Parts: sequence; structure tokens; C-alpha cells
Amino acid sequence: MVALHGLTASHLNFVGIADRLAGRCALFAPDLRGRGDSDKPDGPYGIPQHARDAAAAMRALGLGPSIVIGHSMGAFVATALAAQEPSLVSALVLIEGGYVPYTSRSNSTGQDPHATLTQRISQLRQTYPSRQAYREFWRTQPHFPPEEWNPWVEAFLDYEVGGDSPVQPKASESAVRADLEEAFQRVVTNERLKRIRVPTLWIRAESGLTPGQPPLFPDGLVAEFRTCVPHVEDHKLAGTTHYTIALGEQGAKKIADLISALAGALTR
Repeated sequence: MVALHGLTASHLNFVGIADRLAGRCALFAPDLRGRGDSDKPDGPYGIPQHARDAAAAMRALGLGPSIVIGHSMGAFVATALAAQEPSLVSALVLIEGGYVPYTSRSNSTGQDPHATLTQRISQLRQTYPSRQAYREFWRTQPHFPPEEWNPWVEAFLDYEVGGDSPVQPKASESAVRADLEEAFQRVVTNERLKRIRVPTLWIRAESGLTPGQPPLFPDGLVAEFRTCVPHVEDHKLAGTTHYTIALGEQGAKKIADLISALAGALTR
């Protein structure tokens, strides 16, 4: 299994899912270019380039057809990988991403995903006295409620910043901006989706970026998504957000179970 993370994240976005898959399935999760400890060249970036990188890494490791998991932007990369390198993809698990709705710049709930991502990019310039200070900053935010704060979240946040004192997010702002330019290219994205022939799970959070916020992918989008991928299997996970769906106990366990069941079905 290959797992591809989101716009400003890292491979540790999947630490919880990997833990809950332990003993059942092996999972390879790289840092995409421009993120984490991967190289940060001037370019090129973009969804097709990340897919090419993922394919090169898979071949270097001798990986054959794999279940490819993507969260947020990583879901778009996963669909591009399936379109560009179909021999490497046996199934797709798209978590909170992979599709651009008709009203992407201001969805039916009144949220503007582009504005939210732009705000997240601005945070990449900020520095913090220490990793502990960075963790404490996020503790004060609603994205990780107290009941979902756990060692996975702390490991994810600790890795997200570099340096000793001060620390700063590792993700390259120029890389993130370049990728964001492609994030709302609906026609191109849908053309990729229409080329998918492998089993596909679309996994959505009940809430948006924070608990109680309207979801980024509401129920009404499922039929719209199926116009591109008629065979998609849709799952909405109760009690999860865009972040806790992967890093919270409830979301990580459910996704691990779904992936394990998918892997079993592929081997039968």
C-alpha cells in the first residue's frame, strides 16, 4: 500500500492508519517533493509531477500494483497516478479529496476552500520558539479537539517543523503555492477520474476542518462524483473532521478496517 499526504502535510499524516494496519498490511508513505524531509527544488511541481515521483519511488522499491491511498491533495495525486500509471494501481482509497465540486470556490455550505488553504500557506512563514510551542499552538486551535489529541497528532506536529529554536514548518511555500494553482482545475481532475477502472473508496468526514463545521464534501456531492466514477464506494465517517479522519483514533481505525477489507477482496 502507498499513502500520499495533503498539501502542507507529510508522511506522518498516516501514522495512525499505519498503526491500526499493523500486522495486517504494510504501508509505504513518502514525503512529497517540497514537504517534510524530501528535497525542495525550484520545480517542477503540480499533481502530475507528484504522481510521477510516486511512480518512481514505487519502482525503486520494487512495488507492483498497490492500493494507493490519498488524503486531501494526496487523493488528487492518487487519481493522477492511476491515470498515468495504471499498472501500478490495484485500487484507490480517496480520503477527503480527489474531486472538485462545481462550486469549489465557495461550496454549498458557504465555505471557501481556496481561502482556507491560502490562510494555511501564510502559516508556513511563522516561527515558533520550540516544537513544544508549536504543539501548544495547535492545542489551542479547534482542529484537534481534546478527545482526539493523541501521540499520533504530536508526532505529526513534531515532524512538521524543522530547526531547533526557533522552529518553522518544513513545507516549501513556493511548492505549496504551485500545487494550489492546480487544486481547482475541475475539468482536468474529472478527466482523470473518468479513466479510473480499479475499485475505489471515497471516504468523507462528517465535519469540515473543525468539529461541527459543515463538511467539505457533503452528501449531495456523492451523485455528482459518481458521474465520473460510477463504481465508487462511498463512506462517511461519523465524528470525524478533515484532520481527525486520519489522525484520530476513530477515523484511523475505521479507515484501516476498510483498507484491510479492500485488500482481502482483491486477493480473493
